[in-house]
Order: sequence, then structure tokens, then C-alpha cells
Amino acid sequence: MPSEEALLEALNSTPVVDGVPRDLWLEDPALRQWAARHGGDGGPAEREWLRKTRDVLQTVVRGEDGPEVLAPFVAGARKVPRVSEDGLEWILEVEAERRLAVGLILAWARMQEDSPGRLRPCANSDCHLFLVDRSRANTARWCSMKTCGNRLKARRHHERQRRAGRQTAPGDTGARADQPS
Repeated sequence: MPSEEALLEALNSTPVVDGVPRDLWLEDPALRQWAARHGGDGGPAEREWLRKTRDVLQTVVRGEDGPEVLAPFVAGARKVPRVSEDGLEWILEVEAERRLAVGLILAWARMQEDSPGRLRPCANSDCHLFLVDRSRANTARWCSMKTCGNRLKARRHHERQRRAGRQTAPGDTGARADQPS
């Protein structure tokens, strides 16, 4: 069953690099490797399910679509309990080519239940990445403070400077005429 980390990897497989959107899962070998690392076989049907599921999950996490759009992806899947000497475990019963895709949706659902509001898109509108906010205050806004956070803070600073520059004429120190400088 895919983990929270696997879900985040899947959601973040469409980054913007140097201003150009990329799809890290576009090439079959890359997606085949990802699937193999997470217990799949990376076959053609599995890769197709993974791409479609990722795309729909991204729209749900961004708030562009509601969770109901996930229904066709989990149709017919079920979890069945199995009791062993180690305890109780839940087994996902679904076609092999859909197992990882359904697992990603289940990982998303677990996060919604266990950590509501913690999975979100980066606040940088130029970024297509997602983050899991692990901060105590649940106030993280950027996928990375080093990249998006600093970039946006610098952009806001320059915008404030530019606005302040428009309000002050060139060569004007900002001192009023009735006050000594």
C-alpha cells in the first residue's frame, strides 16, 4: 500500500523546471521504476492508471474538483480483513494493474482523515508542487522555503520597493520641506 511519501512523490511528478512544466511520468521507464519501487510491475495498464489517478488527485488536492471525481478510480475495489498470528491486516482486493493507483487514493483518504488540511498545493502560483505541512501551527505555505518561499518573499519585497519608489520622486529623500534633514 503506497505511503504518504509515495503519494507526495506522485503528486509532485509534474514540476515546473525553469518556467516549463514537466511530467516526470511521461517516459515509461521512469514511471516503471517508480511503480517497481512501490510494489507494482510497471506494466502498460498500471502506468496508465497511475497517470490518470495522479492527474485527478492533483485536481482534488488543489480544490479544483471534489473527491467524488475519484469514485470511478476506486469502483469495485474493496479491503478485506485477514487475521494472522501477527494481528489484523487489511488486504486490498482490486485488479493488479489498479492496485497502486487505488493505493494512492487510499493514502490520500488516510491523510484527509488523520491530518486534515495538511496536504496542500504550494502557495507559489508558478509552482505545481504539493507539500505536507508537518509544522505544529499548520502554517506552511511553500513546498520549499529555500526555493518558493525565498522567491516569493523577494518578489513581494521588490514590489513594495517599486511601489514606494513610485510614491517618491527621483532624488527626493522623503524629508518634508518644513522639517530639517
